This record gives sequence, structure tokens and C-alpha cells, in this order.
Amino acid sequence: MKIAVDAMGGDFAPAVVVEGAIRAAKEFGIHSILVGDKEMVNAELKRHGCADSRITVRHASEVVGMDESPSQAIRRKKDSSLRVCFDLVNDGEADAVVSAGNSGAAMAAGIFLFKKIKGVDRPAIAVSVPTMKGQTVLLDVGGNVDCKPAHLAQFAIMGETYARYALQKESPRVGLLSNGEEEAKGNELTKEANLLLKKMSLNYIGNIEGRDIYRGDVDVVVADGFVGNVVLKLSEGLMEALISMLREEIMSSVPSKIGYMLAKGAFSNLKKKIDYAEYGGAPLIGVDGVCIISHGRSNPKAMKNAILRARECVTARLNDHLREAIGRSGDIGNIKEQSLLHVGSEV
Repeated sequence: MKIAVDAMGGDFAPAVVVEGAIRAAKEFGIHSILVGDKEMVNAELKRHGCADSRITVRHASEVVGMDESPSQAIRRKKDSSLRVCFDLVNDGEADAVVSAGNSGAAMAAGIFLFKKIKGVDRPAIAVSVPTMKGQTVLLDVGGNVDCKPAHLAQFAIMGETYARYALQKESPRVGLLSNGEEEAKGNELTKEANLLLKKMSLNYIGNIEGRDIYRGDVDVVVADGFVGNVVLKLSEGLMEALISMLREEIMSSVPSKIGYMLAKGAFSNLKKKIDYAEYGGAPLIGVDGVCIISHGRSNPKAMKNAILRARECVTARLNDHLREAIGRSGDIGNIKEQSLLHVGSEV
């Protein structure tokens, strides 16, 4: 298996990307194709003294900037590191794409170059968030800010499939993010989506509130991309603030420093659980290929784990299972019909 890695994507590329690929080769035996400026990438490999045959380089003369129009960048910059990664998969030279670059461009490339899986209207970005009981899948986290009820129902199917096969969760519990557990709560979008989800062949537990996400009582949390992205960024900011405040409190007095030394192991374990780098990246679900979108501020550990996550999705045959789920249940086709009947009138 070979993973095409966008060596020029991210705030600290190519250094952290190259180091992440080296770690993935050493720790997991994964073969990465580093795509980007050949001289810069080779310089990083040389700096690490890496001559691993599982690391190869493919030159790309262009880079998609973080502020560029996603669709225009994919169409015009055909020799960009991101575009070449997708082309390698389409040509059969690689099995998946990993990029920490422009997430909008990665999503556009997934739709235009991989194409959408039949029956999927809008692909979604799914992240794994740490909870008191393991991992919970949250989607969408930014790919689709304006959604219809049928789109949320599709996200539920995609998230359930990802949780079941990639994260090995048996009968994943699916919840709809709202401002209250009661069915009367929510806006028109969530009310209609709730009615659709209740009629589907999923382990749907109904509306959930934001505080329920981290308890771990739900395996898949469904939201539109606007709300999901706010939840994700708020969670990241809160974790960073808590760690900073805790560090200040620890350094404020001698007794606090002693207490920290006694509980250092517990703090280390907690930091590991909430560190986004442990989860690597977020899969773009619903396109006919595997694409992992990593955080722009990813460090080498995050890139290593993103490459691992890409391999896991390929090994789990995620897209094959999604196609089977759609074909077997016919849920998505039924959802569209029900949505056209304005099920919101039942509220």
C-alpha cells in the first residue's frame, strides 16, 4: 500500500510532513510518496539521514495556497502537490491522499477528481474527538455550511459506516446535535432531520446536546458544517486554554509544583487523550477514494497518524462498505423522497 502525501501542505511544510512520513515508515512500515518540490523534500530527507526505500519523492512544481479559491486552484494548478496526489491515486500509483494544506481545495479535489459515491449528495469531513469512553465521530466539521435535512441524514449514514468499519464500533449510536434533547427543540433543519433519522435503519438515539459529546454515550454526532466547525474549533481552543491555565497554576507555588510531580503520569495521559495529533486527520467521507485532511498546524506526530489513518480506511474498505450500505438499505434514496414531501409539517 502506498499513501500519496502532500509534502507542501500545512503551516510547517515540508519539514513536519517529511518527518511524519519517516515516522510512519519506521513505526508502521507504511510506504509514502512525498509530493512536492523535489529539492526541498530531498533536503529534509537528507537532514534526517533517511534512505528508507519506503519513502519516495514525486516532484510537483506548484503549491495551492491557504487563501486560494479551492475550485480554481484545482483546475488551474494541475501540477500542484495536492492535485498530483489525487492524480497518483486515480492512476493507480497510490491508494490514498493525505494533506494538511487548503482543506477546501482538498474537498474540491475529492469531488472533482475522485467523484462522489453514487447516492451521496455532499461529502462530509469527519473528525474523531476524544471522550470519556473512547472516540466519537463528529461530522460535518466544515465541508457544508448550508445543509438540508436530507444532507444531515446522509451524514448519519456515512458517519455510522465510518464508525462501524474504520473505528470498529459495533452498532454505532447516532445522535443529532441540537439545543435540547426534546424533539420540539432545534431549528427547522434539525427538526426535519430528526424526523428523517427516526425512520432510518440506524441505531438513532435522537437529539443530543453539546455537553453529551464528550461523555461518550454517542458514537456518531451529526451536524451541519457550520455548527460542526464551531464545535470543533471551540473544543480545540478550550483544551489549549485549560492546559495553559493549568500550567500557570502549577508554576504559581512550590506546593503546586510538588503536586504536579506526584501526578505527572496522570497529566501526561490526559494530555495524550486530548491531543489532536493522536488522531491524525479527518477523512473526507462520500468521495470515491480515500482522502485524509489534516490540521494546518499539524506536527510530525499528527502527520504520522494521518498517514496511519489513511491506511486504516483503505484496509477497512470504507468506501466499499458505504456503497453496500446505500445499496442494501436504500436509505439515501428514501430520504430524498421523504424530504420532498416536507416531513417538517409533522412537527
